[in-house]
Amino acid sequence: MEGFTYNNIFEMKGIEYLAIVAFFAILIPFWIFLNKEVKTKKNAQKSLGTLTPDSLKIPHGLFFSRFHTWTHLERSGVAKVGLDDLLVHITGEVTFNRLLDSGDRIKKGDFLGEIVQNDKRLKVYSPISGKIMETNSVLIKNPELMNEDPYLKGWIYKIKPTSWVTDTQSYFLAEDASLWARQELTRFKDFLSESIVKYSPDPSSVVLQDGGELRDQPLSELSTEIWQDFQTEFMSKKVLCRRKSCFREPDKLKND
Repeated sequence: MEGFTYNNIFEMKGIEYLAIVAFFAILIPFWIFLNKEVKTKKNAQKSLGTLTPDSLKIPHGLFFSRFHTWTHLERSGVAKVGLDDLLVHITGEVTFNRLLDSGDRIKKGDFLGEIVQNDKRLKVYSPISGKIMETNSVLIKNPELMNEDPYLKGWIYKIKPTSWVTDTQSYFLAEDASLWARQELTRFKDFLSESIVKYSPDPSSVVLQDGGELRDQPLSELSTEIWQDFQTEFMSKKVLCRRKSCFREPDKLKND
């Protein structure tokens, strides 16, 4: 029949289908990429959060020492020992080095080990006297547990105490521990204001978030010299608190 043109509708639709498939083939990877970028930014913002009293975990039932270690006596008569949440928030991701052996005996204030971040180190001191019964082998394989869960999975030692009541009578529990943590955070800010200015021309850009809040894990970005100051001026000084006031007193610790 003249003037009649035959078009295969299935061929035409096939081209349209191919175009749609090609469109989604380009769109889907791009969408995944954008979501990955958003997720990465959110994770970065979370990791660079602010360090405030409300961000600290202070479980009831644990004894917190001025060495920024905690201890908890179990029903078996063995006490767990670990780092407190404030210290791991201040330092950031660390590993625990120079572990003691089972059977070693230590006294309160003795060298317990050191936390390490690259070439930066801090000595940690024991909150109690006793005999080392066990080292947390899971922590050795997964050091990130010290930051993620310092009180349950991130404990360091189990120690059989020899003078539990005497060692812990001046430690902090429950609400007193929360108040002490707030005071220690204020003391840390004072430390930074005095120490960091010696080594950084613009200290605020290093440790402060927008709005002047202290950035989480501030020591992770600071120099070895500031870590050394932190050891001597913050970690190795005896700080006595009487409810709402604290004062410093030099602390004589044994050399490891």
